[in-house]
Amino acid sequence: MTGVVGRGSRTSDPKEKQHEQDLLTPSSNKLRSPLTGGRPVTFRQLTAAATAALLAAGGMVGVEDFAFVVFSFIYMYFLSRVAFPRLSPSMESPIFGRNNKVLSNYVLIAALIGLVLPVAYIIEGIFDNDKEGIKAAAPHVFLLSCQVFMEGVSASDKFSLPIRVFVPVFYNSRRIFTIVDWMRAEISKADEMQSQSGSWRLYVGRWLAVANMALWCFNLFGFLVPVYLPKAFKTYYYFGHKVNDKI
Repeated sequence: MTGVVGRGSRTSDPKEKQHEQDLLTPSSNKLRSPLTGGRPVTFRQLTAAATAALLAAGGMVGVEDFAFVVFSFIYMYFLSRVAFPRLSPSMESPIFGRNNKVLSNYVLIAALIGLVLPVAYIIEGIFDNDKEGIKAAAPHVFLLSCQVFMEGVSASDKFSLPIRVFVPVFYNSRRIFTIVDWMRAEISKADEMQSQSGSWRLYVGRWLAVANMALWCFNLFGFLVPVYLPKAFKTYYYFGHKVNDKI
């Protein structure tokens, strides 16, 4: 929504006053994207997009991973138009509150194990000339970075709660296969270097892949599918029935 507030105009509605104040505050100068429904693009989204772009530019990502991201973007919009249209914004509150400390700590741990440490592992591998380790870990990091960005897109006013659930479930399911390939690559790499002196990088790569497998399997089968998915659909269809009853 665009508009110009004249200098001589007076606003009596408190909501309009707040809106006018928001337009004049520095926060209104934040980068905004049509993909996010006018919402500011967060630093986390920008960092994730930059990470994915660097991995792609370095030739560390396969064509199938690119195709998956493009397909997820198209399919997300398809679902939002055909199966799960957006309800009234006032009826689709977040499933979990922003002040949920348990969930916040869980997200931080997942970001550390799933993104920060693998990125550090890839960067160190560049200096150590570990091409196999980089090639194996890169698809997971690329897809997780794209997932973070797409989660920000799905959180806009353009999409409903089921679409917000679709993004992490869809990406998490795909990334498990990339982590399996990562684990196999680390194990085979260790077998090839049995005759050489032990390297800390072998153990770090192996245990990092195992930790990600355990984390994201739990995230998918222990949280997203049995907890987050039912709550989102229950909320969506409950308020959807209320809207139909009013009509």
